[in-house]
Amino acid sequence: MIKIHRFVNNLFQVNTYILSDETGECAILDPGCYSTSERNALTGFIRQEGLRPVVILNTHCHIDHILGNQFVADEYGLKPRLHEKGLEFLKRLPETALGFGMEAEASPDYGEFINEGDEIKFGNSVLKVLYTPGHADGSVCFLNEGQGFVITGDVLFNQSIGRTDLPTGDFDILQKYIREKLYTLPDDTVVYPGHGPETTIGFEKVNNPFISG
Repeated sequence: MIKIHRFVNNLFQVNTYILSDETGECAILDPGCYSTSERNALTGFIRQEGLRPVVILNTHCHIDHILGNQFVADEYGLKPRLHEKGLEFLKRLPETALGFGMEAEASPDYGEFINEGDEIKFGNSVLKVLYTPGHADGSVCFLNEGQGFVITGDVLFNQSIGRTDLPTGDFDILQKYIREKLYTLPDDTVVYPGHGPETTIGFEKVNNPFISG
């Protein structure tokens, strides 16, 4: 049984998730922890719960989702896993941060690339990779079919979607992948987005004003 714990991090209010199961192994998704207090909160939780991180996953490589990559990599001896098309965003982290008046270490060397249909394993648990561009090249979602939930990054939010006015964004492509990869999931699938509260696929199909058809 996977437990999901959420931290809200940095000035962009990004959701960082820790997924763990009965083995104590855990996955860290989108480590956006930037300040000392945010980093202490993450490591303190892991220590308190007796967890052992075994993988770092990036839904995509916009600045808000990767600000803590280097810290988490150093802390636990791991390399982030991401889609190859997100690599250019990853490489530009320090200069992107300066544009927001922030200082950021370069993200660490990446681990293995992840692709559509890959299975990410930790403990007794499995996350299936769904490739879902449109918000940014390299965007992926992580689906657990057994418990019926999906981590969507900035693809799908509660009654909203990821913005498409940033480099490599494309509204038509984002709509297409939401309809084909997410709206085909069971209606009771819980959506854990990159920002804001959780929702369900069924609720979004009825109430999300940005996806037609």
